[in-house]
Amino acid sequence: MSYIANTANEQKEMLKACGLSSIDALFEDIPERLKPKSFNIPHGKSELEVSATIEKMASRNYSHLTSFLGGGFYDHFIPAAIDALASRGEFYTAYTPYQPELSQGTLQSIYEYQTDICRLTGMEVSNASVYDGGTALYEACQMAINATGRNRIIIDGGVNPIYRKMIHTHTLNLSIELCEVAVTHGQGDREKIFEALNKDTAAMIVQNPNFFGVIDDHSDIVNKCHSMGILVIQSTYPVALALIKTPGEIGADIATGDGQSLGIPLSFGGPYLGFMATRKKLARKMPGRISGLTMDTQGREGFVLTLQAREQHIRREKATSNICTNQALCALRANIYLSLLGKEGLKETARLCLNKALYMKERLKAIPNIKVYEDLPVFNEFVIRLPMDAGELAGMMIDRGFAAGFPLGRYYPGMENYLLVAVTEKRTKHDIDLFAETLEDALCQ
Repeated sequence: MSYIANTANEQKEMLKACGLSSIDALFEDIPERLKPKSFNIPHGKSELEVSATIEKMASRNYSHLTSFLGGGFYDHFIPAAIDALASRGEFYTAYTPYQPELSQGTLQSIYEYQTDICRLTGMEVSNASVYDGGTALYEACQMAINATGRNRIIIDGGVNPIYRKMIHTHTLNLSIELCEVAVTHGQGDREKIFEALNKDTAAMIVQNPNFFGVIDDHSDIVNKCHSMGILVIQSTYPVALALIKTPGEIGADIATGDGQSLGIPLSFGGPYLGFMATRKKLARKMPGRISGLTMDTQGREGFVLTLQAREQHIRREKATSNICTNQALCALRANIYLSLLGKEGLKETARLCLNKALYMKERLKAIPNIKVYEDLPVFNEFVIRLPMDAGELAGMMIDRGFAAGFPLGRYYPGMENYLLVAVTEKRTKHDIDLFAETLEDALCQ
């Protein structure tokens, strides 16, 4: 009884400190429809009963769908060695390496991951990753604003619409001006982009390949931006970088992207891995931390956190970012994936994706009433126009065992009949042929 009395008194004191008279006042901002109707909780179950119930619920998610869905997240093959190595206890229990003397393995894996990202993007410095591709892009915006002292960001309409919504959400209460420039025929409109640039612009954001799968050389945009003191941020698809120009080659200042395609399962939306790399001159503006190789007084090599003074646990409100994570386990998976495939293996994976996408284009072109857009170069993803609503067609294809693609009308008004389809190295000739036949059959219904 004394414990209950003490708890009640503590509750009153906490409410008083908050300037509230009751628990109901604390939760008054929650709409009635969202409040629990009752706290009549059922009796507990045994471990066996709980396991059986959860397994039954989880089985509802099991699916035999053959995926042609992309839009920034892809069904790539994941070698078994990645799960075997990443699930070792010394990896999945280690997280934040604040004490280097106890974290040499974690620090080394981060260092190797950073090296991989620099080689992949052609940039000079990489951090220890952020949450996902969209978060990385927002953090790149903040880097550009801090570096230039300007507050305007131009975003090409070909940038992943999910990332663009994330940027708008993150900057909603900040004094940052966002300007989006619509694409023309699936590619960045140079004339409109150049008109949007001005002396207040901190950065221009582009994506390659863009959300429509189109490959573009942004060198001309980079040159124009640099002539005006504007930084260029390029979001990119890491597997495609095995074949296309890297952000470093076109002169971009910051490279970002999502590392999900580097050995990380789709997992119903996460966790994923945001990668970020930049030029040395911007290294101190970059969020997160950088692991470095050094030498002690006895000449022995060791790994340490070279830069972490930008983080909130040290700098508090003066921090460059509130990102303190390093997504260690996801970064480790990416490191193992790239190490297993190597330079030539990654190129071969990319070539398979490209060649299979080209084959699928030919198969879909043969279907009456389907328009395949092929005026511009693509990697493993392209747009088709259907004679019906793409969302409706995607639903019909799910019933036939396929995740058909991404209906573009969801984010692009006026494109309700357009579908974005993607092909990875996992899709066989049989998969593609069967998809084309099933799609043609569905359109005839």
